[in-house]
Amino acid sequence: MTELAKQRPEFRNIHALKDLPTYRLPAAGLVSILHRISGVLMFVLLPLILWIFDTSVSSEISSARLRMAFSGGASGVILKLIALGLIWAYLHHFIAGLRHLWMDVSHKAVSKSFGSTSAKVTLAVSLVLTVILGAKLFGLY
Repeated sequence: MTELAKQRPEFRNIHALKDLPTYRLPAAGLVSILHRISGVLMFVLLPLILWIFDTSVSSEISSARLRMAFSGGASGVILKLIALGLIWAYLHHFIAGLRHLWMDVSHKAVSKSFGSTSAKVTLAVSLVLTVILGAKLFGLY
């Protein structure tokens, strides 16, 4: 009389310190998270970006001071690393945004294979462009 109940899937809580370091995030998930991080980074550093722009166009003296700050010792390296982080954030956010736009416009682009391929291309292009612009920022060419 008692019928065997169909086995239900077992759900368990995630232990962040134990489970998350071993979790393998797919490339599309990584691009999505980095897209959000880059947007927050640009938003938080917007006052710095505006100050640098204002300083660079205010006068010749303030522009020269800014160039000196970027070329001076340890503080110059720190400013260049912050600028490099902003360069990466902008490039990644822009390219990932184009990827999302393409996926919204083209219904054929919404597939697992396209998502994986486009995520890897997004990561590669944003990192290659960041390295190229970073080399220019640090005076390698």
